[in-house]
Amino acid sequence: METLYRIYYFSGTGNSKQSAQWIADVAKQNGQLSELINIAETNRKQILPAHENVVIGFCSPTHGFNFPPAMMHFIWRFPPGKNKVFILNTRAGMKLSKLFLPGVSGMAQYFSAIILWLKGYRIQAMRPIDLPSNWISLHPGLKEKVVASLHQRWQRKTTDFAQQLVAGKTSYTALYTLPIDLAISPVAIMYYLGGRFIIAKSFYADSSCNLCGKCIRECPVQAIKTVSKRPFWTFHCESCMHCMNVCPQRSIQTAHGFFIGTLALVNLIAMPLCWQIISQYSSISAESTTGWWLDFFIWVLMCLLFYALTYRLLHYAIRIPILRQLIEYTSLTRFRFWRRYRFRTEKSKDKNETENPHFL
Repeated sequence: METLYRIYYFSGTGNSKQSAQWIADVAKQNGQLSELINIAETNRKQILPAHENVVIGFCSPTHGFNFPPAMMHFIWRFPPGKNKVFILNTRAGMKLSKLFLPGVSGMAQYFSAIILWLKGYRIQAMRPIDLPSNWISLHPGLKEKVVASLHQRWQRKTTDFAQQLVAGKTSYTALYTLPIDLAISPVAIMYYLGGRFIIAKSFYADSSCNLCGKCIRECPVQAIKTVSKRPFWTFHCESCMHCMNVCPQRSIQTAHGFFIGTLALVNLIAMPLCWQIISQYSSISAESTTGWWLDFFIWVLMCLLFYALTYRLLHYAIRIPILRQLIEYTSLTRFRFWRRYRFRTEKSKDKNETENPHFL
């Protein structure tokens, strides 16, 4: 009986989707069946337990040293079963001269593996894939030659991994970096609890936006809505970078100046004021164990409150010319050297896209 490789993926700029496609291609070449399922278009309540000849895969990018909440919650609600499962996470691959630099998985593999194991699944393989880093808010997209070399290198490695899967072999490459991943796990927890919400309020559409609505229509988690006839990013944003990298006008930017300014208000004014009040009515200090966690909890709440308020002000302030110029000139992503990135093939291009298959 033929084996069906059913691969669930979440993807912002295409890295995880393409990794899933490479595995599906190998399965097909070996006479097996394959099925790619975008979890952003899947109703979790309609997923039924799979037949025994189905191998289930989960492919997703790494956000904040973990799977993005969309994939984490999907796995958490996935029905129990006894099938073989493989987990693949794409990480921020880089390159220094001829040296390939790996990304960091954090808790992306382990959290998912534990949950699936508790649900009865057999973990056949765990593999990280270092495709080009796409966090455009933090750095420009990688150069064309670097992207091409990373694609070539990891297509070969992913194909080899898929051959092992089809042959029924086990592979736990993800465990090689267990000490590093465990060390970085506190950051993953902090990102999940607060960091992802804060970063969600760093995006805006600049004056070049022509209100085409593509960012709203294509958002994988429907996190962008229209407010006063302009795109508005909600706290549901996963920071997957899809909107920023597909905008035809390059209108979507990261408000670096606004982001840093609001963070400074929280750290320099709001937090000291809160601790001054706390110290008056209790003996808790920020240096104590209890105080450390309380400090983090207050910081998250303050950031969410401040960004919720100031981001809405930003949304309306950008209509005022002098304020718009200040916001745009302090956004690094507006400069032409700040390259965009998404994984595209020649077949996926249309007449509105540039000739380069990987860059906008």
